[in-house]
Amino acid sequence: MARSRSSLGLFGIFGRSGDLRQLDQALRSVDVHPRLVPEAVKLTAVALLKDHAIGPEPAPQAYRPAAEILAYCMVGAEAFAGANDAELAQAVEGRIEAALDNAASLDAQLVLLTLHAKVIQPSVVHQFELDSSTE
Repeated sequence: MARSRSSLGLFGIFGRSGDLRQLDQALRSVDVHPRLVPEAVKLTAVALLKDHAIGPEPAPQAYRPAAEILAYCMVGAEAFAGANDAELAQAVEGRIEAALDNAASLDAQLVLLTLHAKVIQPSVVHQFELDSSTE
């Protein structure tokens, strides 16, 4: 079964696909305005979510954890903790640490996405000693 394609919409005539709207909502829930995230990053993140989904589409609850990783990487530890809370920031840091040991995980691929898209905070690269040449 082929998975559905994500759609950005066209000139406001056709709406965005449901998966992109869900990711936009999840980004808002972690205090990152969706317009600050490049569309290519969002499309790739949704594709990764679909790749890791158990069924043909990601579960609705899969978008929030993906948005947490994207937001943390994009705004850095301090801003993320300030906009959300320190507990959530620590949980996301733990997920990133675990992702460093499992390059095939969704979290690792999302971190790598922000790194390759050059939307990751330098402080996050330094904190986790990330290098785009290693996978």
